[in-house]
Amino acid sequence: MAIGDLSVGNKYIVCQYKESVSTFGIWIHRNPLNYALPLMILQLAAISLTSLLIEIFLHPLGQSSIVAQILGGIMFGPSLLGHDDLLGEILFPPRSIVTLETIAVFGIMFFLFAIGIRTDTRMMVRPGKQAVVLGISAMLVTLLFSILMCVFLIKNVSMDNSLARGLPYIAAAQCLTSFSNVSCLLMELKMASSDLGRIACSTAMLCDLMGILLFVTLIGIGQSGFDPFKSALSLSSSYAFMGIMAYVVGPIMRRVVRRIPSGKPLGDDHVMLCFAGVLIAGFVTELIGQHFTLGPLLFGFVVPDGPPLGGPMISKLDLPIGKFLYPTFLTTSGIKTNIFKVNIRSFWIVAFLVWFSCATKICTVVLASRFLNIVLHDSIVIGLILNARGVWELLLFNLWRDAGVLTDQEFALSVLAVVGVTAIITPLIRLLYDPMQRLVPLRRRTIQHSKRETELRILVCIQNNDNVPSIINLLDASNATETNPIAVIAVIIEEVVGRITNMLVAHQSTRTLQPNNSRSGHIINALRQYEMCNQSCVTVQSFSAVSHLQTVHEDISRLAIDQSATIIILPFHKHWEIDGSIGSVNKTVQNMNIKVLEIAPCSVGILVDRGILTGPISILSNQFIYRVAVIYIGGADDAESLCYAARIGTHINVTLTIIRFLLYGCDSARERKQDNSLIDEVRQQNIENQNFVYQEQVVKDGVGLAASLRALENCFDLLMVGRNHQASQILMGLGAWSECPELGVVGDILSSEDFGSTASVLVVQQQRFRGEKMMNRMIRPTVVSHEAAQDIVAPSTLFTDHNPRW
Repeated sequence: MAIGDLSVGNKYIVCQYKESVSTFGIWIHRNPLNYALPLMILQLAAISLTSLLIEIFLHPLGQSSIVAQILGGIMFGPSLLGHDDLLGEILFPPRSIVTLETIAVFGIMFFLFAIGIRTDTRMMVRPGKQAVVLGISAMLVTLLFSILMCVFLIKNVSMDNSLARGLPYIAAAQCLTSFSNVSCLLMELKMASSDLGRIACSTAMLCDLMGILLFVTLIGIGQSGFDPFKSALSLSSSYAFMGIMAYVVGPIMRRVVRRIPSGKPLGDDHVMLCFAGVLIAGFVTELIGQHFTLGPLLFGFVVPDGPPLGGPMISKLDLPIGKFLYPTFLTTSGIKTNIFKVNIRSFWIVAFLVWFSCATKICTVVLASRFLNIVLHDSIVIGLILNARGVWELLLFNLWRDAGVLTDQEFALSVLAVVGVTAIITPLIRLLYDPMQRLVPLRRRTIQHSKRETELRILVCIQNNDNVPSIINLLDASNATETNPIAVIAVIIEEVVGRITNMLVAHQSTRTLQPNNSRSGHIINALRQYEMCNQSCVTVQSFSAVSHLQTVHEDISRLAIDQSATIIILPFHKHWEIDGSIGSVNKTVQNMNIKVLEIAPCSVGILVDRGILTGPISILSNQFIYRVAVIYIGGADDAESLCYAARIGTHINVTLTIIRFLLYGCDSARERKQDNSLIDEVRQQNIENQNFVYQEQVVKDGVGLAASLRALENCFDLLMVGRNHQASQILMGLGAWSECPELGVVGDILSSEDFGSTASVLVVQQQRFRGEKMMNRMIRPTVVSHEAAQDIVAPSTLFTDHNPRW
């Protein structure tokens, strides 16, 4: 095999035969590593496996994946394994670098295309006040002070001539705040839907807009050799291309999206259209003298995000691009990093400059935040996020290295700066930002401890139209009156794939039905009809949570705090078919429910909807009796469930049955005193309610409880129970069979497919406080009596005007 190469500095002249692409194996005495295809396959496999192992190793340290991917390249480069000429020549010979970088180019093009789809261009061109102040101040002030510090260091500190030439470029790169860097970091930290994440994203989008305009201008002038006429041609063609993408390609893509059938998988023709668009856009930008990454990014901007095009495209690109080709680009930057070319003095100079620039950006954000009513702690976290490093910095450093602006030493220092800054800020953000602390309520928000004649604020989460009838029945059964009104905060959950940031859209409040054929439109109209049937007693405010289901729990909990919700009603993750079987199971909804239960600032109920088994029956018509039963064993959750049921029991079309289970042989005088106080209060206030029934059943163990619950099949329309109960032999042995821990032991039995009932189930958890003292208060098995509560907390919400039937 006649393959030779000549190395001159950073450039290689490679000569190889055209048939040196693939081999037919070692059995004909050919070395596969002398051929391009098997060598490339081995390189990609080694890069992927090594990066994955490093990422797994660094994950307990709170590190970002970009650190692992760059370190994987450094490991194979001349800094570590490649320092041995034998290993470096075998696995990553100079002749293979061009092929590997070509593959990395495709990875970065499609990665930036995906970033463009995820970017909210409306937020970019119409930023809010916070984004404008933070973005402009952070970018310009950091640039100014970094350049001034660079000039000071060059004049007062002795350094290499190459470092003196490259240091201004390194200093200028520190002002960058790329949305791609920020968004990737926020997704890894699961902060994209948080308030701080949204502020950081909107700020990064504005900085990206300024950076793109500056990048286009500098590239156009630089690639034209600073010739005025050629620079004018390059810039005019570049801005014309941007205009064509915005006003020609954008409308075409929106028209294409309107023709895609709703609810159907994305066709291959549309996928190929996007792929071809990325390649053509990259080619055109190279043709007009711009960097190849500009075209795919702009094309991503004009592709509508979310379904039916943007979201599915992100899903298709996530694995091959986000997990394979894009990391290859990061790894190639690490492969070209040679730490043995770095002078220790130069290292400390660049380290100080980078530290100074990062500190300047954080201080600038902190000072600017004082005028934006952002607290000090939050502004520090935002400043750390805006210091995120990633693909844009590496693109610039590679570009400057190829142009001869940076030598091997400066390039290695720049790559190490990217790794170092990312490795430091990521665990710092994890340490400083705790989303749980932001959802801590300042007071009790439970039905049990609500004052008399106050508004009951119910936040209902709706995922699909099938849940609406049962939710409307539950809301109407809650019995809104002029003295005890109800405020409904409806959150329509719309899962989205092709976005970085979540959106919470508030729909206009109106007393009229709106013509709307969308899924959310039908739900909103149903809620408005419920509101119109209860005028002066009910208010409805609808929201659409356009979110990832993995993070929508934060939006729900945050909205519950903002709207002072008393209870959150969540959908169950299983959907029943009309024959009584389980039709579909959504595990992401189950995870959402578990997370909401953990962080909710108020009480929570999970509604297991079996309404499809009985047909569309509504109590709004006043022709239907809604049969409700409460399963009471004991504990704070059962107390909350009982208090909610007591309010439901005041509805004229509701029959309420309280079934209390007692342990055989238990000393009721001492162990059930507080339970008795609460139940006696409910019975006393329902003394004239003819639709009220109270029962006591004595059981010996869990087997007896399960048998008693089986006897309730098809006797009621709604079964209410607390999620957790005080420790008792009544529950012994039942927990081992539980499939849905978010429902508790009894709730899981009532909601199982084997439980032959058509009744829906509402499992209630009373508000949990964080902190040892507050938690101890909340886990008391029962609550104080009505008379004592007047001296301690607000009285229970128990209203009725009817006699009980014992």
